[in-house]
Amino acid sequence: MPPPLPPRAAHRPLHRSNALPSGAPELPKRHQRHPTPLHPEDCFGFEIVDVDEASNLKLRTAVTKSIALLSSPRSHRQRERPESTMANQLECPPTPTHRPKPLCPLPVCQTSNVSLSSEEPLPPSWEARIDSHGRVFYIDHINRTTTWQRPNLTTRNTGCDLRRQQLDRRYQSVRRTISRPDNIDREANGSNDNSFDNTERQNDRTDRSESEPFDITTIPPVLFLTRPDFFTVLHTNADAMEVYNRNPSLKHMINRVRRDPIVFPRYEHNRDLVALINVFADPTKELPRGYESKLDRTGKRFFICHARKATSFIDPRLPTEAAHIRTLLDEAPVPPPRPQQASVTATPDIPVAYNDKVVAFLRQPNIMDILKERHSALGQNIALREKVNTIRVEGTSALQRWGHDVPLALLLSLFEQEIMSYVPGSMGRSPLGSPHASPGLTRASARAPAPYRRDFEAKLRTFYRKLESKGYGQGPGKLKLHIRREHLLEDAFTRIMAASKKDLQKGKLVVIFDHEEGLDYGGPSREFFFHLSRELFNPYYGLFEYSANDTYTVQISPMSAFVDNYHDWFRFSGRVLGLALVHQYLLDAFFTRPFYKALLRIPASLSDLESLDQEFHQSLMWIKEKDISIEPLELTFSVTEELLGRVAERELKPGGRNIAVTEKNKKEYLERVVRWRLERGVAEQTESLVRGFYEVVDPRLVSVFDARELELVIAGAAEIDLNDWRTHTEYRSGYHDAHPVVEWFWSSISRFTNEQRLRLLQFVTGTSSIPYEGFAALRGSTGPRKFCIEKWGRPNSLPRAHTCFNRLDLPPYPTPEILYEKLLLAVEETNTFGIE
Repeated sequence: MPPPLPPRAAHRPLHRSNALPSGAPELPKRHQRHPTPLHPEDCFGFEIVDVDEASNLKLRTAVTKSIALLSSPRSHRQRERPESTMANQLECPPTPTHRPKPLCPLPVCQTSNVSLSSEEPLPPSWEARIDSHGRVFYIDHINRTTTWQRPNLTTRNTGCDLRRQQLDRRYQSVRRTISRPDNIDREANGSNDNSFDNTERQNDRTDRSESEPFDITTIPPVLFLTRPDFFTVLHTNADAMEVYNRNPSLKHMINRVRRDPIVFPRYEHNRDLVALINVFADPTKELPRGYESKLDRTGKRFFICHARKATSFIDPRLPTEAAHIRTLLDEAPVPPPRPQQASVTATPDIPVAYNDKVVAFLRQPNIMDILKERHSALGQNIALREKVNTIRVEGTSALQRWGHDVPLALLLSLFEQEIMSYVPGSMGRSPLGSPHASPGLTRASARAPAPYRRDFEAKLRTFYRKLESKGYGQGPGKLKLHIRREHLLEDAFTRIMAASKKDLQKGKLVVIFDHEEGLDYGGPSREFFFHLSRELFNPYYGLFEYSANDTYTVQISPMSAFVDNYHDWFRFSGRVLGLALVHQYLLDAFFTRPFYKALLRIPASLSDLESLDQEFHQSLMWIKEKDISIEPLELTFSVTEELLGRVAERELKPGGRNIAVTEKNKKEYLERVVRWRLERGVAEQTESLVRGFYEVVDPRLVSVFDARELELVIAGAAEIDLNDWRTHTEYRSGYHDAHPVVEWFWSSISRFTNEQRLRLLQFVTGTSSIPYEGFAALRGSTGPRKFCIEKWGRPNSLPRAHTCFNRLDLPPYPTPEILYEKLLLAVEETNTFGIE
């Protein structure tokens, strides 16, 4: 529950006493900082000058329409007023104000290719340049973006006005708090002072009420969660990292806030999130300005944000700045420093593939000390240390040999971020500490990989940028596919399998449908991949099958071994996946998560079985968590499998039928069982498909994605046909297609985005995938079952779903707006299952 609202208390009136008649005292001095990009408030005619305390140097001040430089002591100059005896006798002189100075424009930057004399000037912090093709583009130095559209002053007025108001309020606040510390007397307040303070307080309220809505992204918890190095800080606290990895709801909330900070109030009072954030708070520091701390009735401390007029259990004393984060990192156990090289003699290529990065990371001279900092058991695990040393000597071959080793995979997972962002020592910084100090280092830093934990869209842009730089799909040659619509699958197989590896990678794709006129500017190719994927990956053709009776994700079918030339067909399937990835076309197919892991050559884990065979997964989890030495299960390293009606016993290892499963070797048993369940009868087909995929795409480029991200790149999100959905929907318990609540329901669905519709579909059916035949082929746990809406509950209830029966229980809400809000809340905030 949210903390109680703060009690209303009479604020202490502001007091002003014994101001100097000569003028306002000097402001507190600040250290000199590096120049920062200009903001719209720099356009105002205020005289603002900084003085560095160490060097006593005067800094420069912006006071012009664009920028002008000026040197003077920083102070708030008092407006000149005629002196009078009465004025000198007053205890508080008139409030000092700023005196505008005449605006002095900057000298215009001389550019040989751009002439702006005949046009209106650009807004502040904008610049016009010409590219190598003679085209004019514009640079926004504040947002660090470029555009072809010429900006104008009118588009920036709103932002400038808001910043002007903020600046005015900031200076008014500064003026109201200026006084001599040695003359403050808090015990005696005259009536004149009280009236003056009341006036100031009323003005302050007026300014605040007239300002723009509060920016939620500026509060400390949001600043802390959205820091680029948030996960680095998270790794410094083992308890917090364990809670984060164990709680999927917490992961969802943090990732959601990092993507869209404005949704933070929705999760602000979640107990898990509050507990995790408060771990990093520093209670020894003072509260930020505008915050107050109180205790509720139970003695629990909560915090009041007067700017937001809200309360929260989250402590605002968080490390929101880089300096604070660096201090926090320094307090954590730090591995011994890497040896510094005096000079850089060469700039070898930085490893791109994941295995190469692992080997480079493990080849550090003091790697054992680094590994022990997070994995203390390494000191007693001799076998694991020997594997690390072997990988250091033999390289990627040894790493591939132990790709399914659980202790090694667990060890590497603890250093995932360090591995993905590791740069060899020769690529380190220059002794001067500047990337511009050495041209070699500049080139090296330009090739250095970005940190692994970043925005998915940014990672995708980087991937396609690398494809373009290496000439993928750019020509000059063309990969022409002449396709007959009535023989689309056969023609595509013939043309694509006949193409060389170079043509598949470099050729510009052109699809031509026979007897149809038109130029391929993307439309024919998009249609080609859509129809081809619907036929090639259709479970009814024998190559693929549904992963379960009640899901629509597909996987390689063991029965595909009986298809003629199945190796060529799966190699063709891999090439189709690679072409769609290179040319940025989505496929109308949804594969299982282990399928994408196989494409990336990532070993499958026990958790991958949950979506394929839930009962089998629960059985293995029971074996993993229980001590089977107390109650032997009489299991051996063998399994029974059925093929073409015959049941046969298969050994998981040589002589496995005679090896009993014990508490000591059950980890190996689970690993082999998982591999058998995911690869049974399809190992050769998978290898052929992966081979065809990498004939088109370089595996080092694809390695930047994980399985979930590769799924989004290849399959994207399905577009839902509302007409088909509504046509194949059933109603129960008094609802019908013309019922007002049902009409409001479909009206609300039409207001949803496609992502929200997919979430609703997943909320009701358990999956966001749609069968190839559309909503008419929706299936439940026992066979075909249409989407159903049933009348249930009271108007204050939330909708509920029965995923086994594709049924949505919808209460009879009185208004369409209530229905929309309740439905949206249930779809976006529900992530658990229950049993009735």
